[in-house]
Formats: sequence, C-alpha cells, structure tokens
Amino acid sequence: MIGFRRCIISGHLVWRHVQQAAATANYTTNAQLLFHSQASHVFLPSRLTSSNSIRAISWAGSRLYQSSSRGMSDTDKGNPKEGLSLRAITQAPKPAMYLGFCGLIPFLSSPLLMAVTQSFYPEVAYAQLVYGASIVSFLGGARWGFAIPDRSPAQPDWMNLGNSVVPSLLAWLALLCRDNFVVGALVVIMGLALSLCYDLVMLPGYPAWFKAMRTVLTVVATISMVATLTLKRFCSKRKLKEIQN
Repeated sequence: MIGFRRCIISGHLVWRHVQQAAATANYTTNAQLLFHSQASHVFLPSRLTSSNSIRAISWAGSRLYQSSSRGMSDTDKGNPKEGLSLRAITQAPKPAMYLGFCGLIPFLSSPLLMAVTQSFYPEVAYAQLVYGASIVSFLGGARWGFAIPDRSPAQPDWMNLGNSVVPSLLAWLALLCRDNFVVGALVVIMGLALSLCYDLVMLPGYPAWFKAMRTVLTVVATISMVATLTLKRFCSKRKLKEIQN
C-alpha cells in the first residue's frame, strides 16, 4: 500500500511538472506571438510610410528633373508659342542693343534734316533708301545664318532658307528705283514688315529679347521712311549744293 501511494504521489508530481512545463511553453509562445504582432503593428507602418515617402520623393524628383529639362530645352531652343513682350528688350545683350539702336541714326537723320531745313533733298532720301535696302537684305541673311547651325531650332529647309532670300530680292528691287523714291521707299517698308512677320509669326525661333528689339527697331525705321515720304509731298525740292551756296 505504501509503495502504491508513493507511485501515485510520484506520478502526480511528474504530471504536475509536465503541466507546468506545457503552461510555461504556452505562455512563451503566446508572449512571442503578442510581441511579433505588436512589433508588426509598430514597424510595418513605418516601413510602409518610409517606402511611400521614398516613392513620393523619387516621383517628385523625377518630375522636377523633367520640368527643369523641359525648361532648359525651351530656353535654349526658343518657345514658338511664346508671345511677344516688349519688356524682354531689357534682357538683350548690350552690344546688340547699342548696335541696334545706333543703326537707327541713318533712318532718323534724313527726315530730321529735311524737317529742320523745310526742304526735300533727293540725294539724302536716296541715301536713306539705300541704307533701308541694306538693312532689309541683312535681316534675310540673319535668318539664313540662324538656320544653318546643327542645334538651331530653325531647320535649314525650304521654308526658312527660301523665305530668307525674299528680303534680299526686295532690297534689290528697291535699289533699282533710283528715279522713283516713292516706289523704292514703299518696297523697303514692305521688306521691313515682311521680315518682321517672318520672325514673329511664320518662322519663330528667335529669343524673346530679339523679337522685342526687332519690333521696336522696325517700327521706328518704318516711321522714318513714312516721314520722308510725307516731307517729299509737302516740302520743296532742293539740292545739297544749294545749302553750301
């Protein structure tokens, strides 16, 4: 009996030990599962947030790079859809601005001399006509030279090169009108207007400052030619030799 009781007691102790070990293992497993679940809730959003933020930053960076590259390409090549703004003339290089406005002196000096003396001088008027014709021819050649470089936005095609020849032909026709200043002056005015139309509308590609400066210079040159035509109508004709006498 005593041995049997000892066996029961020992078996009971062994069973209690097995149950405690199983409970301990179950507790450890539950604790691990709880830890992993909490860790997943804590670290997983941060990973997702960091990945999303990295994707957002990379997307924003790519968009910024694309926009900057497009802006650089538009700046280098010239935007054909860019409107005319006379304020852009302030961005013109100083040599271009000084030479351009100094080029108006032969245009303005002829009608100014005639207005002061109240006389029309055919020699002075023809000198203005020759200078205007040379400017018209120069504008056509400038377009030709602008289309020749490899990276130019204007292609050396029939449209650009063909239209660049037209101002030179008009200048040649104007020079043939030595005995008819009115017709020659009208041809020069037509050449100036046509060249400006080419540069602003039909054949875009020039920078904004050049378009603004071309507009101002063309308007002043045209007004000077019209002023000479007006003085021819209302002033008496005289020779330059009469001033010396």
